[in-house]
Amino acid sequence: MTVALETRSLEKSFGGLRVTRDLSLKVAQGARHALIGPNGAGKTTVINQLTGVLRPNSGRILLEGSDITDLSVHKRVLRGLARTFQINQLYADLTPLETIGLAVSERMGRGGDWWRRMGTRDDVNAEIAEILSRFHLLDVMTEPTATLPYGKQRLLEIAVAIAAKPRVLLLDEPAAGVPESERHDILAAVAALPRDVTVLLIEHDMDLVFSFADRISVLVNGGLLTEGAPDEVARDPQVKAVYLGEAADA
Repeated sequence: MTVALETRSLEKSFGGLRVTRDLSLKVAQGARHALIGPNGAGKTTVINQLTGVLRPNSGRILLEGSDITDLSVHKRVLRGLARTFQINQLYADLTPLETIGLAVSERMGRGGDWWRRMGTRDDVNAEIAEILSRFHLLDVMTEPTATLPYGKQRLLEIAVAIAAKPRVLLLDEPAAGVPESERHDILAAVAALPRDVTVLLIEHDMDLVFSFADRISVLVNGGLLTEGAPDEVARDPQVKAVYLGEAADA
């Protein structure tokens, strides 16, 4: 197995509270890997450590075999690691067209010149149009982001992450807060992510998890409870005890 993303004995504490406990996790290249767990399990804290928002107290983080534990958020993005957030981190006054244009231009190192490049470079324009089409945003591409339905905003955030052309993408609850009527597009967008992008999904929605993941890791109290194929995890008595309050087999 070629490992795309790995943690080794990761630990994170806030004062006397241990939030990540000796976490060793491997995400295979090209995998559709889900990290699940009850509220308070520490999932977002793990993601924040992986992306450099939080620094672990101990342990290491490796991206495609290279140690990135001490790298900044920006340098991790340049290495090919991107993420979405539970709460959208978008420019409310920009349109989807402008937002994707900025993301593509930033990736090319020409963020300060993005308006000209959008208007004069056919390859840039074609990439922007392809991303907008893939994420069902063409019909709203000239509307301010703040006016978009929430499901469209979630799609736009995933589109921005893909515009960075990551090799590893972390999706932090992409369906959170999306009305049932808009969830289909989110599910379809996640399912259609490029196979050359390794995806680690953090999600409470078990329908999304089990329709998407080929491997699942279960986090409880900051530590790894179990992991395996979706059908194995679904049958695991420890997982049933955590999620359903059922007594685990002795």
